[in-house]
Amino acid sequence: MSQPEFPPSPVRLAGQITHQLGQLADQLSQLPAHQAVQVIVRVLDPDDEKGVLGAVTRLMVTSSLFAKDQAERGVLPAEVWLALGRASNELHDICLDLDEHHDTLRAMGSRPALAATAPSAASPLVVRRRR
Repeated sequence: MSQPEFPPSPVRLAGQITHQLGQLADQLSQLPAHQAVQVIVRVLDPDDEKGVLGAVTRLMVTSSLFAKDQAERGVLPAEVWLALGRASNELHDICLDLDEHHDTLRAMGSRPALAATAPSAASPLVVRRRR
C-alpha cells in the first residue's frame, strides 16, 4: 500500500519554486531561440494568470493584503504593507506593459526555425514612452 502524498509545507513549496525558477533561468540561455521565446511566452502568459509573472503578481497582491491586516493589528510596521503594495502595483503595471507584446512573442515562438530566418532591419533598442 502506498503512502498518501501530503502537500509540501508552504515554506518548502516556496523554496522549490524558487529553485525551479533558477533552473529555468539557467536553461533559458542555453535554448535555441524559438524554444527560448516559447518559454518567455509561457512566463508572460496573461490569460487567466497562467503565466509565471501573473502568478507572482497574484502572490504579491495576496502578500500585501496579509501585510495590511497584520499592520492594522500592529504586528507589522505599516511600511512593510506599503512596500508590498507598491511591489504588487508595479508588477501589475509591468504585466500590462508586457501584455502589449505577447502576440508578437507568441508568433515568434510558433516559428519552427527562428534562427534560420533572415535578419530583419535593425530597430532602435530604446523607445521612450511618455506617461
